[in-house]
Amino acid sequence: MPPHDANPPSETRLCPSSRPEMPGSRVFAVVGGTAREPRAGYLQELIPTAQALPLFQGPVTATEVLRFTAACGTNDCRHYDGARCRLAARVTAELPAVVDVLPACRIRHECRWFNQEGREACLRCPQVVTDSYNPSDAARHASDPAVYG
Repeated sequence: MPPHDANPPSETRLCPSSRPEMPGSRVFAVVGGTAREPRAGYLQELIPTAQALPLFQGPVTATEVLRFTAACGTNDCRHYDGARCRLAARVTAELPAVVDVLPACRIRHECRWFNQEGREACLRCPQVVTDSYNPSDAARHASDPAVYG
């Protein structure tokens, strides 16, 4: 059973699927692997987005190869239902685990997904890519906000 987020709502949680344009965003992982089986490698230190973005001037966008974190948008996010992140719930329910042990992740203790869904979210997180142009059917379905109605 996932842990209940016992911290008050006023405490900021970090989203592990943020966009670089979000205020305060930082890079916390680099996506490797293949287009069909991406795997994030987690950085030992967070990198301010402003330092990372100038490195991407070519055909690959930063959101294809970097994972960003920023404060969870809560009610400003289409995945948030007022109490929970539906994206975290869907990723955990619909995607297979891709690792057996928790990755060494710098944001875990502040992460919305971990605090909501527990270790099961972390076992699936390495396959998440912000902008994937070749996602699996399961990843496409899990991340589609249109399913919320």
